[in-house]
Order: sequence, then C-alpha cells, then structure tokens
Amino acid sequence: MHNDSFMLQAFVFLLSAVIAVPLAKRIGLGSVMGYLCAGAVIGPFGLGLMGDDVESLMSFAEFGVVLMLFLIGLELDPSVLWRMRVSVLGLGGLQVVVTTLVFFLAGIALDFSWQVSLAVGSILSLSSTAIVLQTLEEKSLLKTEAGQSSFSVLLFQDIAVIPLLAILPLLAMDSPALANKADHVPGWETALKVILVVAAIVFVGRLVSRYLFRIIAETRMRETFTATALMLVVGIALLMNTVGLSPALGTFVAGVVLANSEYRHELESEIEPFKGLLLALFFISVGASIDFEFLLAHPWLISGLLLALIFGKMLVLVILGWLFRLSGKSNSVFTFGLAQGGEFAFVLFSFAQDNRVLSSDITAPLTVVVALSMVATPLLMNINERWVLPKLSGNVGQPDVPDEIDTHDARAIVVGFGRFGQIVGRMLRISGFNITILDHDAVQIDTVRKFGHKVFFGDASRPDLLVSAGIEEAELLVIAIDDHNRAVDLVKLVKRHFPHIRVLARARGRHQAVDLIRAGADHVERETFYSALMLGRSALQALGFRAYQARRSAELFRHYDELMLQEMVESPDDEKTRLNIARQNGRDLQDLMQTDMLSEVENQEQNWDRS
Repeated sequence: MHNDSFMLQAFVFLLSAVIAVPLAKRIGLGSVMGYLCAGAVIGPFGLGLMGDDVESLMSFAEFGVVLMLFLIGLELDPSVLWRMRVSVLGLGGLQVVVTTLVFFLAGIALDFSWQVSLAVGSILSLSSTAIVLQTLEEKSLLKTEAGQSSFSVLLFQDIAVIPLLAILPLLAMDSPALANKADHVPGWETALKVILVVAAIVFVGRLVSRYLFRIIAETRMRETFTATALMLVVGIALLMNTVGLSPALGTFVAGVVLANSEYRHELESEIEPFKGLLLALFFISVGASIDFEFLLAHPWLISGLLLALIFGKMLVLVILGWLFRLSGKSNSVFTFGLAQGGEFAFVLFSFAQDNRVLSSDITAPLTVVVALSMVATPLLMNINERWVLPKLSGNVGQPDVPDEIDTHDARAIVVGFGRFGQIVGRMLRISGFNITILDHDAVQIDTVRKFGHKVFFGDASRPDLLVSAGIEEAELLVIAIDDHNRAVDLVKLVKRHFPHIRVLARARGRHQAVDLIRAGADHVERETFYSALMLGRSALQALGFRAYQARRSAELFRHYDELMLQEMVESPDDEKTRLNIARQNGRDLQDLMQTDMLSEVENQEQNWDRS
C-alpha cells in the first residue's frame, strides 16, 4: 500500500507539471510560475492530492536547492570572481546590507527587539536564485547588462548565506515562548562548528577529490561516475545535518573547492538532470506550502507584509541600479526581477527558530509572504515587460560591456588532448584565444595537468556536457580524438543539436576523412598527411630536386589529392567503387605530376633554391 501511495503521488506530481508548465508558458508566465501554480492546486490547501505532510515533502524537495548551490559553487572560478569583483562585492554587497538595514529599521519601528529585526531583515534581503536565473534564462536576458547585474547580486547573496548561518545562532534570546528548548546549543559553539566543518570540506576536497574521481573515471562507467557525484553531494549534506547545519552551506563550499577541477564539467552534466527535477519538485512544494487558510484568516496582515517586502526591495534595487549606472531598461529588469524573498528564507527561518532566534508567531506569516512573493515574480516580470519597459530608454537586450569570459564563453572547444590535440590547443591558447579542452582519458589528463594545461574530464558525446562546456556560445569545435567511430558519431551529434558551430576533425587516413566529411565535418585533416608530405618534399630535394621544384611538387600533390578526396566523398559508398576511384585517381595524379614537371624543365634555372 505504501508503494502504491508513493507511485500515486509521483504520478500526481508529474501530471500536474506536464499540464501546468505548458499552459503557463503558453500565456507567457514561464515554467517556474507553472510549477508554483501546480503546487497550489494539488497541495493540502487546494485539492489535497499531495497529502498533508507538506513539511516532509519540502525537506526532500530542498535537496534540489542543495544541488543548485553545488552547481553554483562549481561556477565560481576565482578568476571569474576577480573580474566580477566590483559588481559582486559592490552591487551585491550593498543590496544585502542596505536591504537588511531597511527591514531592520522597520522592525525596530514596530517595536520588535533588535535581534529579531536583524534576523528578519537579513533573511528577507535574499532573493530567489532559482526563480530569477530560470526566468532570465527563459527570456534570454541572462547575458545582458540586467542579467549580469542580477547574477552578481544573487551570487553575493548565495555567499552571504554562509556568514548568516554562523551569525544567526549568536542572536539567540532567552524568551518564554522558546524556553522549552532545553537542549539549546550556545551560539559560539554552532559558529565554531560551521568553521571547522567548512575547513574539513575544503581540506578533503583539495586532497582527496582528484584521486577519487580519477579512479572512478578510469572505470569508464558513466553510471559509476554519476553515483560518485551524487554520493559526494549527499555525503556532505548528511555531514552538515549531523552537526545541525544547512546542507546547502556544505555543498556550496564543495562546489567552490571543485571549481578548478578537471572533472568540473562532468560533475555539472551528471548532476544537472537531478537538479532540474528536484527544483521542479521544490517549486511545486513552495506552491503547495502556501497556507491559504492562514491567508484567508489574516488577509490584511499578509497583504501588507507582501507589499512591504516587494516595494521595500524594489526601492533599494532601483536606487542601487541608478548608482551603478544601469540603463533605464536594464535597471527596470534588475529591480522587478529581484523583488522577492528567496528559497533560503525557508531554510533560514527554520534554522533561526530552532536556534531560539525567532518564534513561530513570526516565522509563520513571513513564510507565507516569502512563498507568495516568489509566486509573484513571474507576474512582476510580465508587468515590467508589458507596461514599464516600453516607456523607458536604453536597450536591455544588449550589454554595455562585453560578457565576462570564462570557460563557458570559450571561442573554441577542443575534444581530445593527446599528441594531436595538444598542438592545436597550444596554438590557439598562445594566439590569445580562450578555449575549453575536454578529454575522457583520466590518465592523460593527469599527465598533461603536470605541465600546466587546464583540461576537463568528460565524454563529449553527451549533449548536456557540451552545453555545460559552452558549445552554445562557442564558434568552433575541434575533434582531435583518435577513436574514428566516436569521432564520426560526435560530428553527427553536434551537427544535429548545434548546427551553428563549425567542426574541424582529425582523421587517421583517407577513408576516415571521407567518413567524417560525410558525417558533416566542415574541415578534416589527416593526421599523417602533412608530415608525410613534408618528408616527401625533403626526399625529392635529397634526390636532386631544387627547393622550389620540390615544394611545388608537394603543393601540387596536396592540391590534386584533396580534389580526389572530395570526389570520393561524393561517390557511392561501397568498397568496389572506392577501389576503382582510388586506382583511377592514382593514375591521374601520376600523369598530372609528370606533365607539370616537364613544363617546369625550361624554367628550372630560374627557380630559387636554399641550402
């Protein structure tokens, strides 16, 4: 019976998402709004199809936020953070500090203690990373000035969760309403645990993770790597729960630790599907957690708090956008996009209540307000698009400054970093191009990293991994792997899913080059062709040809050989035809070369030479 109940709930979740998300997107509300509305309809305060234990479901769904924070941590390459330091520390830092101060003063004015006011203000200063980034990505605004400014603020907010988890226990009060917590842990002890656990994660991540992933990668079993990635995240979450801390904190730190790992892209692609599914569950759970009975019992209180939250944050955001010289339209998107509470509010409110900082009388209405503000975000974005943006000047669709360049914004992606790929990759990097290098050989990666090369582990035959590596923005894909069948399959896959990108491929020989061109490669180089051509040129000189004559012969051979290669590409694909064409081409090439050499005999004395 329990299994039947679980299967029924899973079916209800999937069915509600399948129905609600297309409807929401059709009317322009976006997928997040669809999930939130679906949760409100099937939740205990709607049709009651989810059961009554929404709190347990929310605890499970919050693992989607944990995975999201791990992936955000993986994005935090220190070099990228340094380039974004002004917007992250300046704009993001001021948003958190000023918003906290505004709500802190409002709490003091309403006669709350300074501890309660500070705790509530700091928690409400955070916005929803999941909803904002998803909405901006759906509207193709993530790479614009408004999108980059929003990302900077969200990035600082995600980092700010770490000190908040350490500071909140220090605000604990001895209150009669909370006096029943006999097992209360002192705030300094909790803060010390945060520091020690984070230090342990950093220490272990730096020393152990590379060797662990290398051992797993050598098995070449994708499911084993997936299991290892999930084991890492779940293990850290369990560790944080054991010491009474937020799992999101630990996984975020772990992501930052692994941001420079060669296995970063593979980790992203393995965890991304689970994150997407669990985030959908999280959004549905947020919609289901809206206590409509409480809302109907206290409509004016909830409405007043909701308006205060949204307009209070919008006031701070629009001023900061003006101070940081965002264009009118960019500032509008920035302001309307971040004017909500964040998913971490649910975690932090619970954390603050468990640590005797806030009582349930305060967290209960604020939880409803945060959930409603998240539901309102897609509506606010649509209001901005339809009525506000048309009246403003400035172009929100184009950034004022170039996009920040990281491994995701590489001009080229090189797949395979063996003896062939290293030459291509080094030439591109030395010439000043930002590239991403992928290889599926853990031993080879470990070897080349000793020479200072930044190479990522991953199977490039997976579209999700290529997206993670930045293929949607890249201009060029170089396939330098020596496995012919994999190379052909990769060319077909890339041309099917990413037709915009130019593909250059390595071929072992003539027949392999034909296969790759037929698969869709834009340019193919045979790995031994040019070296053999140069050796043949040297042989001609050793046998008496002048340098000019030897070079001309080599160039003519190359020219006619490439024409004949194209003829084979266009011919029927059967062995007999190939053999006949090869024999005929051999005879034709010999006649052409001999004719050309005879025509040069009369001018031979004028040909240049060099020792």
